[in-house]
Amino acid sequence: MKLENHLNEESCSHRKSHHPEQVKKDLITRLNRIEGQIRGIKGMIERDVYCDDVITQIAATQSALNSVAKILLEGHIKGCVVSRLAEGDQEILDELIVTIQKLMRK
Repeated sequence: MKLENHLNEESCSHRKSHHPEQVKKDLITRLNRIEGQIRGIKGMIERDVYCDDVITQIAATQSALNSVAKILLEGHIKGCVVSRLAEGDQEILDELIVTIQKLMRK
C-alpha cells in the first residue's frame, strides 16, 4: 500500500506520526500476521521441525518485516522529511541516512 503525503506535518516535528487510518490498519494487520508467524516458528522449534523448514519461515517473516519498514520509510520521507526540509531543517537528512543504514544492517 502506498503511503502518500498524509502525515500531519506538525506531528513529525514532535517526533510523532499520524498515519491515515487505512495505512495504520494495514500496518496493524501486517504486524498481527508477523506475530502469528513468530509464534509458528516457536512452535516449529518446539516440535523439532526440520531446520530448513524453520529457516524458510524465518526468511518469510523477515521479508514481511521489511515490507512494514518500507511502508513506514515511505511515509517518513514523503511526510516528515519533506516537511522538515521545507522548513529549512537539513539535520533531517542525517537522521534519514542513519535510519536507512539501520534498515540495511543484516
